Amino acid sequence: MIRFLCPGCGRQFNVPDDYAGKQAHCKNCKHQLVVPAASDPRAAAPVAPAPVAAKMPVRTRRLIADLQQMRQAFAEDSAIRIVEVQGLPAEVYKIEYTIRGVESLQAKKPVFREKHLVEIRMTSDYPRLAPACRMLTPIFHPNIDDSAICVGDHWTAGERLTDLAIRIGEMIAYQAYNVKSPLNGEAAMWADLNADALPVDNRNLNPASPSRAH
Repeated sequence: MIRFLCPGCGRQFNVPDDYAGKQAHCKNCKHQLVVPAASDPRAAAPVAPAPVAAKMPVRTRRLIADLQQMRQAFAEDSAIRIVEVQGLPAEVYKIEYTIRGVESLQAKKPVFREKHLVEIRMTSDYPRLAPACRMLTPIFHPNIDDSAICVGDHWTAGERLTDLAIRIGEMIAYQAYNVKSPLNGEAAMWADLNADALPVDNRNLNPASPSRAH
């Protein structure tokens, strides 16, 4: 009887002596092997099992998937464009929005802005908690101030980063706003008094939507 170990996974085989020199495949790891002669030292020498690849953390897998989805969703989009990505895997995005928004009020009238820059940063608690989002350009909006874009109330761990990026665009365009719990009280009052004139940009901002207006 010839006893030997698979060089691929270390599984032990016991075969009759007349199998010596024959080729076979390990049923466990599919490694191609040759049955050694009974006197061959490989027949009894222990073989260390192949190392098992470390499992990739859930957050890392999510960040990799986010980047693929973001690049695919906004590759040819005119309204939402990725201008910079930081980290490996990607943890910080700078996104440019070509959307009409309100930059400020002058003499109680809105001053419009057509381009906006947003930073989306994944924290150590992502995706359990929402990314930290902030404007890098001026904006006048009930749910946005100098330090944050209020997206946490709507966030779930299963939400895609692309959906969040689109929702921020909808906020810039005044397609989405909440005057009941504002970050900017003056903007909330203005939006409430001018609801009939909103949104300031009514385009469908979802690049996957077949009904999107260009």
